[in-house]
Parts: sequence; structure tokens; C-alpha cells
Amino acid sequence: MDRRQFLRTGTHASLAALIFGSGSPQAQAAPSSGRKIPWQNWSGYLKATPSGRAAPRDEDQLAELLKNASQTIRPVGAGHSFTPLVPTDGTILSLRNFRGLKSHDPEKLTATFGAGTKIGHVGEPLHGIGQMLANMPDIDEQSLAGAMNTGTHGTGENLGALHAYVTGLTLVTPEGEVMKCSKDDNAEVFDAARVGLGALGVVTEYTFQNIASSRMRRESWIAKLDDLIDGFDELSAKHHSFEFYYIPFSDYGLAIAIDPTDEPLTPPRVETDNESAEELRMLRDYLGWWPGMRRWLMNTVAKDHPREVAVTEWYNAFPSERAVRFNEMEYHMDRQHLLPTLKKVRMLVEKHHNEVYFPCEVRVVDGKSDDAMLSPFYKHDSASIAIHRYFEDDPLPYFQTIEPIYQDLGAVPHWGKMHTLDASTFAQRYPRWQEFLDIRAELDPRGIMLNEHLRTVFGV
Repeated sequence: MDRRQFLRTGTHASLAALIFGSGSPQAQAAPSSGRKIPWQNWSGYLKATPSGRAAPRDEDQLAELLKNASQTIRPVGAGHSFTPLVPTDGTILSLRNFRGLKSHDPEKLTATFGAGTKIGHVGEPLHGIGQMLANMPDIDEQSLAGAMNTGTHGTGENLGALHAYVTGLTLVTPEGEVMKCSKDDNAEVFDAARVGLGALGVVTEYTFQNIASSRMRRESWIAKLDDLIDGFDELSAKHHSFEFYYIPFSDYGLAIAIDPTDEPLTPPRVETDNESAEELRMLRDYLGWWPGMRRWLMNTVAKDHPREVAVTEWYNAFPSERAVRFNEMEYHMDRQHLLPTLKKVRMLVEKHHNEVYFPCEVRVVDGKSDDAMLSPFYKHDSASIAIHRYFEDDPLPYFQTIEPIYQDLGAVPHWGKMHTLDASTFAQRYPRWQEFLDIRAELDPRGIMLNEHLRTVFGV
């Protein structure tokens, strides 16, 4: 192909690989045996060699396992966290036997799922009973337990994070008690366990307040970054779900809007493959020494990008399977700080990090009614900026450049994405921090749910 075709294919496909990619490695749990089986997370950045693996059949077996544990036990989902929540030399515990739709209420539009269910396996069963999740994150390979425990979210002016729609859960405590939790039963534990970092025990099921199922119209387009920034509030208010990606070393961004529709279904979106990111990386390598030419070529490609529209069932509109592995840092801040902070991020990226080519993701979350103790969106309108680094590259220099921007804002990191904060900082930024610590100590006096990372996070 000629150079223009190469650049068009590489840039478009690499953006798509981050946003619409296909295929996703995942951590696999196995029964305990005498052989130590190594574990690593999705990106391969985190590794561990646990002494044992467990996959209890039911709540009774899980309760016995926790009650009799003499070493650390860490639950594992699909391994999509970039913080070391799982690594331990103790036991890694899989919830693979706690999956699927358990029950539903057609009048209240609620449904209960096993906590080990992948988000991607929630959509079709819910759609089959006329329901849909009120909001959905963009990676559906995660387990419900993993997503909930880390405060995973989607994007939308009037949409809360996924845990905001949980009306009940079942928690098996480290002392072997099976607790039903909701606003009416064990309310304080409910407020703690919705975003619990897997530190309070093991959640086996969640009940969601859903809405009526609907088709969704997903539209994506390239626009001038300044126009996306200036129009961000209007676009967020206009659409059910809205986000955009800033494309480093260009003057453009990629916008995505999703809205309910009764339009007819369109053919499925065409997925890209793993080679696309390598093409954009080659472009960076060829022109990293000439930023002006790099920007000109990126702008030339971006301005010719056509609008793309797809109408699909709701569970296919929100998520994006990720083909290209990366490590990620994401911070959440008051909505008012979002756009000025993005401009600072852009300046630092393009001043200090010519090696960066993954887009930065910009999203909003409605947290006004969010009362989960460790929710990053607790009681306020929130916005987030996520930055990514290719999995084979050291992410720390890039992340260390950007992270200080957030500190004067009182921003907090996504619990599953890389950060350097500890208990002293979290105590200042979470109003119910001590309340959570007290509940954690009461439920797990032996500390069997704590690995080294969580001991740092909680100051234990």
C-alpha cells in the first residue's frame, strides 16, 4: 500500500484497536493441587505464584474455606485490573461456579446474577427477559465481582457507575457468615461491599435495578479537539452516553455517542486485529523525531475519517473487546475540573512523551446519589481521564509525569488502575474512609483478605 493508505489504515485501525478491538486474554482459575500455577493479569504487568487455587462449588464450601483459612485468600476475576489487587503467595479464589442469571422480577425490572458472571454474559439473558443494565462499562470481559469491587463505570451525564444500580448482594465473610445485604438489611455493610476491593469477604451474587430493554444507536466521528472540548457539556447533555478520545500529536479527537432508538438493526461493526496498533507504533517510530510532520500526517488522516453509525441491541453498543494489551492509569475528579485538566495532560504528553500513541479517554459519571463508601464518584458529579501505555513498554515514566496533575484537585484513582496513593491520602479524600476500615476490621479480624497492596491501601 502507498504511504497515505498505510497512514490511514494504521491510524484508524489503531484507534479502533483501543476502542473497538477484538479478542482478550483472561486469567484462568484452576482447582487447588500440589503444583503451583503462575498467574498474571490481562496486560502481563502483574504476576504471582500462589501456593494454592480454589474454586468452591457453593456458598457453604466457600464459607468453610474462608473460615478455616490460615493464609491470604484473594478473589480473582478476569484479571483486568492493573493494580495488584490479586497477587498473593497464598490462595487465589475463582468464582467460576457462581455464574449466570439466578432470578428476576418482571414488574420491578430487577435481576440477580452470580458474581462470577462476565459482563459480556449478562446482556443476552437480560434482553431475553426485557431488561437492560442502566449503564454498562466498555470492557465486558470483566466479571461482575471484579467490576463492582473496583468501581468500574461507563459514561453518561445522568448515568451512575455500575455499582450504583445494585440493590442487593450476598457476602460470605472471612468468618464464614453468609450475609444478605441491601438498604434494608445490613445497610452499612451494603454501603461498604458495593465497592469493597475484595477486602470484606467474597460476594457471590448481585441484584441489579434495570430498565426496559432497548436498541441503541452508536455514532462515532472525528472532530477538532478544540471543538470537542468547547462542545463537551452540550454533547454530554444531549446524549444518553457520550465520551471522546484525545488523539496525541494531532489536533483531533474521536467522539462516541450512544442513544436509545427504534431504528432497524444494522450489520455488526467490523472488528480490527492486533496488527493495527503495531502500524501506528511504526508511524510513531518513523516520525517521533519530527513532531511537526507527525502532527501534519495525523491531522491529514483524521480529517478524512467518515462518521460511522451502528444500530444494535444495547449489550453490543457499549462494550469494546480489547485486542491490544496496555497498562492504564485513570483518575476521577470533580466535573468542573475535567476540561482544564485535559488541556494540561495534553500539554505534558506532547512536551515530554513522544513515545505515546494510545488515545486518552474522557468520560463523565453522575455520582450525586452514589453512597457506596469507597466509590470514587461518592456524592458528586464526576469526570475521568484515562491514559494508556502499550503493554510491552514501561508505563511508569509516562504515568509519573501525569499523576501529579491530579493531586491538587483532590482526585482519586480508579481502584483497578495504576496509581501511587496510600492510606493517608485516601483518608483525606474519602468521607467514609474510617467507617469502611472499621467494617473491614470487624468482618476480617484475621486479615486473610489482605495482600501487600491492600495493606498499603488501608494502612494495616
